[in-house]
Amino acid sequence: MQAVALLRPPYIPSFPSRPHFYCLPKRTNLPASCSSHRTESPVKAEDSTIPRSEEYRYQFYDDWFLALFRNKMVKEVGWDSEKAGYDGLIEVASRLMLRRTPSDTTDAAVRILKSLFPPFLLHLYKSLVSPIGGGKLAAMMVARVTVITCQWLMGVCKVNSVDLPDGSSWESGVFVERCKYLEESKCVGICVNTCKLPTQTFFKDYMGIPLLMEPNFNDYSCQFKFGVLPPLPEDDGTLKEPCLEACPIASKRRGAASDMVIVRCPKA
Repeated sequence: MQAVALLRPPYIPSFPSRPHFYCLPKRTNLPASCSSHRTESPVKAEDSTIPRSEEYRYQFYDDWFLALFRNKMVKEVGWDSEKAGYDGLIEVASRLMLRRTPSDTTDAAVRILKSLFPPFLLHLYKSLVSPIGGGKLAAMMVARVTVITCQWLMGVCKVNSVDLPDGSSWESGVFVERCKYLEESKCVGICVNTCKLPTQTFFKDYMGIPLLMEPNFNDYSCQFKFGVLPPLPEDDGTLKEPCLEACPIASKRRGAASDMVIVRCPKA
């Protein structure tokens, strides 16, 4: 038996091969619900009730888009964060609102969006493409380009159908499952004044495409409706929400006065 044992090959333990990890955007598990003007306390949402979207898989061109967008924002703000990547972008977006009124912030964000495109391209698109088919072609085109180029900023999104006021439907919507920009900024003012309002203005005024954006502050989703005009500010329910429970500024205000009624986001 000892001889047989000596002839037996030594046991070599096997280890699983190293798993492959994709470079995915940072996610945080946050509560939800936010916005601008309603006279009530911040709305809370249980994390377990918020559906989690699938993670966006990094694409080779994402770093280029992030660097371009951040550089344009830094040029407008005149300041850059020491943080790298997306975290630094969020800090620059917050600084964009510093010492500016909401209207001034929106105007600055529109200038940033304009600077991302050659002026002649915007003019040609508005003059030649947007009028085709009553705007349907242009709206459907930008919906698809948005999905291809903006998931690094917003997270997973897809083209969907939207209903128009005349009763027809176009495949000109973009549904963002859980907006990373809102989730990371934790601020309704940043969402409204650096994203929703300037993006609506940019597409309508410089590309000739009406756009309505409907962020949902309960689950952080957002619906883009290209081809649909937004309501007047006084009729826009998005501008009448309480602060996000996760907003750091709102939490400080609650800490200073626990019985204080939150009327609107201080940045909105």
